[in-house]
Amino acid sequence: MFDNAAFASSSLSMRPAHAMDAPFLERLYRSARPDLQLLDGPQDQREALIAQQYGVMQAGTATNHPNAMHFVVEKQGGQVGGLIVDFGANVVHLIYLALIPAVRGQGLGRELVRGLQQAAARAHAPLTAVVWRSNPRARQLYIELGFTVESAQPAAEQLVWYPDARPMVVVQ
Repeated sequence: MFDNAAFASSSLSMRPAHAMDAPFLERLYRSARPDLQLLDGPQDQREALIAQQYGVMQAGTATNHPNAMHFVVEKQGGQVGGLIVDFGANVVHLIYLALIPAVRGQGLGRELVRGLQQAAARAHAPLTAVVWRSNPRARQLYIELGFTVESAQPAAEQLVWYPDARPMVVVQ
């Protein structure tokens, strides 16, 4: 599975998210969705919409990935991110990855995704991620790490990484 061994030479660590982490994780979500701050309307309506979207993400994860694991990412003991991953029977789904603004661009996301790639490789399973088109930096990171576009929608792309760098072919 995915554990702190992937970060042995790093200052990063992960732990399961707990109820007491909810305020941090909601603030993190807000910081990761600047697109929602651009909406017209009163601030209280925008805040309500952001809270609603966070709830939709949580509910959607619970419905579509009931066995997903929720982590808080820490660096030198301080909370710096959140990660949701589902280790399915034949695939690893990276559902959510966000870092606080102060640590973005420092290679921590790359380190986390590489750790997930190691876990997926050990399981001989592909790793998938959905990337919003409004997040070109994240998309570029995944492409640099060997992900390919599996499908595309107007708002997002489904990316996949295969442990042997090529899709498995099923012969019937």
